[in-house]
Amino acid sequence: MQTRGKRFTVLGAGKSGLASVRLLLKHRAKVFVSDSQKASKAADAKKELEELGVPFEFGANSHKVLESDTIIISPGVPLGIPILELARTKHIPIIGEIELASGFAEAPIVAITGTNGKTTTTTLTGEIFKDAGWGVVVAGNIGTAFADVVEQTVGEKAVNVLEVSSFQLDAIKEFRPKVAALLNITPDHLDRYKNYEAYIQSKFRIAENQKGHDIFIYNHDDEVVRNFAETVNVRTLGFSITDTLKQGAFLNDGMLVIRFGREREEVIDPQKIGIPGPHNLMNAMAAVLIAKSLGVEYESIRKTLVNFKGVEHRIEFVREFKGVKYYNDSKATNVDSVKYALQSFKEPIVLIAGGKDKGNDYSAIKELIQKHVKAIITVGDGAKNIEKAFKGIVPIHPADYSMEKAVEIAASSADRGDVVLLSPACASFDMFDNYEHRGKVFKDIVNSL
Repeated sequence: MQTRGKRFTVLGAGKSGLASVRLLLKHRAKVFVSDSQKASKAADAKKELEELGVPFEFGANSHKVLESDTIIISPGVPLGIPILELARTKHIPIIGEIELASGFAEAPIVAITGTNGKTTTTTLTGEIFKDAGWGVVVAGNIGTAFADVVEQTVGEKAVNVLEVSSFQLDAIKEFRPKVAALLNITPDHLDRYKNYEAYIQSKFRIAENQKGHDIFIYNHDDEVVRNFAETVNVRTLGFSITDTLKQGAFLNDGMLVIRFGREREEVIDPQKIGIPGPHNLMNAMAAVLIAKSLGVEYESIRKTLVNFKGVEHRIEFVREFKGVKYYNDSKATNVDSVKYALQSFKEPIVLIAGGKDKGNDYSAIKELIQKHVKAIITVGDGAKNIEKAFKGIVPIHPADYSMEKAVEIAASSADRGDVVLLSPACASFDMFDNYEHRGKVFKDIVNSL
């Protein structure tokens, strides 16, 4: 990407915005930063920009934004805000940080998206490459901005493994992953998209620039994803826990099997995989296909599958206290994630749920709630919607906006042998900085019981 001497406006001074600034400055671009939040709420960002000598504005997006050759937006910036509508009338290109960073990538890009399982699959894929001796960066929506690490991967055995959200895909132009994986699509972010179809189309963009020998990996058991895979003009590899596939990953006689070209390999007994549950089996299948696509040996893959124990904030065991096991599933920010969590336990569950509701339809988990949950503790903005959905099905106890109160009520509601599960089904922004912050607070409270 040509940046030397070019003018860039970076919209948003969060993690990805500042990473874009650093990358652009390194390549001699002229940079201006605009953030609509008040400077008092972004003291660290303001300090860094001052130290870098970058001009900026906080509190509004003025017409200075338009004095640029390209606008770089952060994932949290909606594409429909007035200043971007005005930029389009002036034909100023608008791209995201992932798009910017990919222009500097020398190593192949693996891009993983889906409503659920992105972080687990991305982390596992990164571990497989790392254990196999590859140079690897794991970045994107997972927490590390791609712009901060894109130039760290060079050489023959190097790869960029990216978790990519729908918001990031909304702002791509030429982003082209060597291997793209679409794990699943269920309703989410309906507070930002005009309808479910718009969200689906956003996810499909992960493959729109693929060509030649690129590879698209998809969930055969998800009808929406499977139908889309039939329209993709590159090599496709499916994964399924219900059907036998001509190419891809599936189950046969109790083994995870891969068919790749003319190869057929019995990779591993699913019971030996370190992360339990049918949803994690599908995540593992996707990771194996990605690694095999780029040439990692099966023996190395097997070792990682056995040793990998999952990611923080995703059905993470915290502590057993007075015979009750506590689990942190703060990353469950939609209903489908909660569904997977509820299916992972045989014990009675006391569920802590709530937060910033994103247009959730709770009917999808009503039967699971009846079957597995003995009480629900509600928190945050979404408490009323959750109470409305499950009133009369299980006892519901409001904890207002206090996680400490929620844990206290959950502990008193649970009996020996039960599970207390934080699986909110909602975003965290009504009470916390992000889902990591929410999960950490939960764990701190549980560990102080």
